[in-house]
Amino acid sequence: MRLTIIFFFAAFSIFSCGKKGLVSKIPATLTTPILITSTIDTLAKKEVKAVDSVVKKMIEPVKIEESELKLVTEDLNFNYLKAKSKIVWKTQQNQDTYTVDIRMKKDSLIWVNISQSGITGATGLFSKSKVQFYQKINGEYFNLTYDSVSVIMGFKVDYSILQSLIVGNQPYKKNSSRVIRENENIILKQQEGRINIDNMVGPNRKLKKLLVNDVPTSNKMTMDFEEFRLLNQVLFPFSSQINLDVKDKDNKSVNTLITIKYAKVELLETPLEFPFKVPEKLLNPAQK
Repeated sequence: MRLTIIFFFAAFSIFSCGKKGLVSKIPATLTTPILITSTIDTLAKKEVKAVDSVVKKMIEPVKIEESELKLVTEDLNFNYLKAKSKIVWKTQQNQDTYTVDIRMKKDSLIWVNISQSGITGATGLFSKSKVQFYQKINGEYFNLTYDSVSVIMGFKVDYSILQSLIVGNQPYKKNSSRVIRENENIILKQQEGRINIDNMVGPNRKLKKLLVNDVPTSNKMTMDFEEFRLLNQVLFPFSSQINLDVKDKDNKSVNTLITIKYAKVELLETPLEFPFKVPEKLLNPAQK
């Protein structure tokens, strides 16, 4: 079974890894997170290179007219963000609820702390180049590239997508787009590498829905942003819903529904700390 890794949802999978396997492609002889991470990265580089070469032949660039450039979302502008949220993770077999503390430096760094029933299970740190997780309960550390995350997820994932999940901003601004009007909404259609993206913008100029479709696999992720409220004189989505529709190793459709409810959100100018400490023995297993 795939390890569902996307933003802090990845940590949920790691947090509850007793219920989920890691990746069907990983040999059973590899038993440590460090070896698993290395294997995932190696597989990812090969798969991403192969997929990208195919996608380049499948997707033609689309240009946006100069007059349509003004039809864009009104992004949330901030330097630092601090939030507390409740996440409900629902599959066909299980439903789990998590408390997630979030800290972010815009366009740079995302930190999350995931707990369940008052017990901290995992801490995650997302930069623009890599994804790190320290699973405190089982004492495991994962250090992955976004290529690895993309292979595991079944579609392209990067920092821009993860940031969009939190604040509801359009993930790709400098990208050729085609604009379609649908009743009171505006849809900006884009291509970013192997994925097609539909950005639905509501009358309030905020991102209302984001549909990410992986071209080679037809795997999909849909994000709906709701409950917009004023925060520091700007609108912020205090509720969102993410639907993941991907194929498993047997080519069967697997659906996961994630609901996010924010209890508190702060937009700050003062720099935040991003505490992420991993025991030395996990960073350098040879020293055990």
